[in-house]
Amino acid sequence: MKNVKIIGMALAAGAICLIFPLLGRSAPGVAGQTVAPVWSLEDVDGKTVRSTDFKGKVVILDFWATWCGPCRAIAPIVEELATEYQGKVKIGKMDVDRNQATPMRYGVRGIPTLLVFKGGQVKEQIVGYVPKEKIQQALNKHVG
Repeated sequence: MKNVKIIGMALAAGAICLIFPLLGRSAPGVAGQTVAPVWSLEDVDGKTVRSTDFKGKVVILDFWATWCGPCRAIAPIVEELATEYQGKVKIGKMDVDRNQATPMRYGVRGIPTLLVFKGGQVKEQIVGYVPKEKIQQALNKHVG
């Protein structure tokens, strides 16, 4: 998992953990309509991560849980893609049990869910276990 970042930071008493927070905004759950503001947080390795670090890049965020069988089944595929798309796509994982606010803001109702972001907007949403090729097709639409 060296190319896949588990991103999250507990903020205040609500323990809201975020990668692309939508503070003060509602998420329609429709691809292309969710825009994230500028943010900065510390990742699980203690390094500062800023939204500007991802500017112009394609980001895929895997919403998952430890108890989810399909999430565990798709994890090796996500890890393979992180290696194959290294330098082109940033890949992160978000545990929905530890980070409940962000999935709700993005309309994530089932896991695994993969959201593909470009330019701070959700461009693709993939729900459930899917073959590697389907994820590659979604990524290739946005990788230039």
